[in-house]
Amino acid sequence: MNDLERQSRILGVLTERPFASVRDLQIQVGVSGATIRRDIEKLHEAGRARKVYGGVAALDGLPPRAAALPFFENRDIAVAQKRDIARAAAAIVRDGSLIIVHGGSTCFQFGCEIAHRNVRVFTNSLPLAGYLGEHGTCQLTVGGGDLHREPGILYDTSGAGHTFYAAQFFVGALGISAEGLLEQHPLLVRFTAEMGRLANEIVVLVDSRKFTARPPTVTLPLSRIGRLITDSDLSDEHARMLEDEGVDYIIAPRGGEA
Repeated sequence: MNDLERQSRILGVLTERPFASVRDLQIQVGVSGATIRRDIEKLHEAGRARKVYGGVAALDGLPPRAAALPFFENRDIAVAQKRDIARAAAAIVRDGSLIIVHGGSTCFQFGCEIAHRNVRVFTNSLPLAGYLGEHGTCQLTVGGGDLHREPGILYDTSGAGHTFYAAQFFVGALGISAEGLLEQHPLLVRFTAEMGRLANEIVVLVDSRKFTARPPTVTLPLSRIGRLITDSDLSDEHARMLEDEGVDYIIAPRGGEA
């Protein structure tokens, strides 16, 4: 398959969905990640697609649509930004506290940061539970229920209540606007609302790309957020939006810089 054939294949994928990760394209096109990245660069320079963190996005002239990617694809997007956010979030966790950590790739990075802290972690994230079980020393409680493979979460659809109360609930989002946190998957919407009622403070972990995504459903209004942590690429426009809504936000230092 030559350059033009590969690039045509990539554009074909983007007619079916607004985003494709490098890893996914490697599988579909059957070439190395380096080759895919070169093709993405050429498509970007030609104005036929848009190079983004971890992959390529379609050009549709509209605000970026939110694509609820499987966890293991989303994990490889904006990795440096997510690690910066995770380090900043770990700095506000008190030793000895009980915290809830939601599913999602940014929360996964955060969970890795606190793996050896003196804290008790409650999570419904199967990837995070597996990591903490194998590599961590913190206390771990895993939410039970059915496995939902695409978001990588366990969820109890019986509606059984939880009896604990946490110091902090760390949660990500597919998008964020002046209306609040935005999601697409109905189970994530329900779990976020339920866990938000069980914590003294809700801490939102989102990289700056999420401020332009527009999933359909509001999970929590901004008035419920205690703090929001994002990366240093946050635009002035979105910073003003947070300030206008009274949201206390933290810009994570790049690369762990002080």
